[in-house]
Amino acid sequence: MAEQRTTQKPGAEKRTEEKRIILEMGAGNDLYGMDYTKAACRAVQDALHHSSIVLFKSLGYDHQQMRVQVTIGVQEPDKLDCARVAAELPRGRAEVTAVFGGLNVHDAEQQTTHVIATAAVEAYLPIDASHWRLSAA
Repeated sequence: MAEQRTTQKPGAEKRTEEKRIILEMGAGNDLYGMDYTKAACRAVQDALHHSSIVLFKSLGYDHQQMRVQVTIGVQEPDKLDCARVAAELPRGRAEVTAVFGGLNVHDAEQQTTHVIATAAVEAYLPIDASHWRLSAA
């Protein structure tokens, strides 16, 4: 059974009727310090740099309505500072979960271990489906 640790940014709470509107993935590393948190923060930044969320301004949504669920995979989840990773998120109410994953690459010649973290960043909004309809094309 994989160990999981979760932290929430202050003000984060679950809402009903949420729909996932974004899923981005990223990878980050720490080459010489074996710092899982540094690698995770870089993975989150990598994921965030793949997104441009224009729907908030276009549709009049407030960023604070967005719940952001971040799942970080590293080889030693208990060494991840989830609160520091949550602080990387510029908008929304962040929840960060650390799970077993990522990769450690040992360099025997240099006597060092390179840490690779993976991140899945999911954004959810409370959306009332009755306000939307598909149009016939």
